[in-house]
Amino acid sequence: MSTAESPPDVALSVVVPAFDEAEVLPAFAQRLRPVLDGLLEQGLGGYEVLVVDDGSSDPTPVVLARLRRDWPQLRVVRLRANAGHQAALSAGLARARGRGGVLTMDADLQDPPEVLPRMLAAAAGNDVVYAVREDRSVDSVLKRLTAAAFYRLVSALGGRAPAQAGDFRFTSRVVVDTVLGLPEAHRVLRLVVPDLGFASTTVGYVREARGAGRTKYPLGRMLRLSLDAITGSSTAPLRLASFFGLGGALLTFLLLLYALVSFALGSTVPGWTSTLAVVAGVGTLQLLCLGVLGEYVGRLYVQLQNRPTYLVASDSLEDPADRGQART
Repeated sequence: MSTAESPPDVALSVVVPAFDEAEVLPAFAQRLRPVLDGLLEQGLGGYEVLVVDDGSSDPTPVVLARLRRDWPQLRVVRLRANAGHQAALSAGLARARGRGGVLTMDADLQDPPEVLPRMLAAAAGNDVVYAVREDRSVDSVLKRLTAAAFYRLVSALGGRAPAQAGDFRFTSRVVVDTVLGLPEAHRVLRLVVPDLGFASTTVGYVREARGAGRTKYPLGRMLRLSLDAITGSSTAPLRLASFFGLGGALLTFLLLLYALVSFALGSTVPGWTSTLAVVAGVGTLQLLCLGVLGEYVGRLYVQLQNRPTYLVASDSLEDPADRGQART
């Protein structure tokens, strides 16, 4: 077998989305490969590392091509354009061949590869193993606070995602096939997988500093991901909008009753402060409710368009004739 080819049969697929990660990929491969080769020596029936190049504009494709020369298990799927982290993960899941399951992780080395053996050991009797960040001291205070707020909000809305669990997880083949069979296009996998209800467990780890480069998830993208996650997995915000409407109606009724009683007693005093406060408060609630409804209508619109969330430009495993196929 040529060193540029992946093995024909694998027990485990490791899916790694990468966007402009040329700086960190050599160090990532240097740490990941010994871990996986060690698992081979312990009886793992073959593996592949499927790196999904999410339309990188830096030398990421060149670095990956160089790494493939000496690492036969490395497989590269390149997307035609940047589709986003979650879409890249979905692309990897759709093409992963691991018959025993798929492990997803990021390339930035904040998810240490050395945790993989513990995750696979914990998979005995479980379909999902979540790697949970027990120590996030390397992250900024703002990121830790926003992450904690996100998981508390998800829990309050009925989500099942373990606190501090991101996209570093192992999923069995049946879970992968179930996720791929879901009709929704813009899935946020860290909430979709827990909601499926498969048997699961957690493995704790210490989050490390980024190996190189800069984060691809600034505050704006984090907020967008949070909004997609919540509106894509729960209808609770719609009910919240209804509660706001009922609360506003009750407040209006009480104010009207107060005004009528004051008028009957002859104690009304014209004032603009209270009027301004009431109008501003009710207007804010109305805009908030309209915004929530707009998010759901927007998701329905995108779903009805049925456009692919990503387009595959090439797959190092396939012939050129098989390239460029769209996936949702």
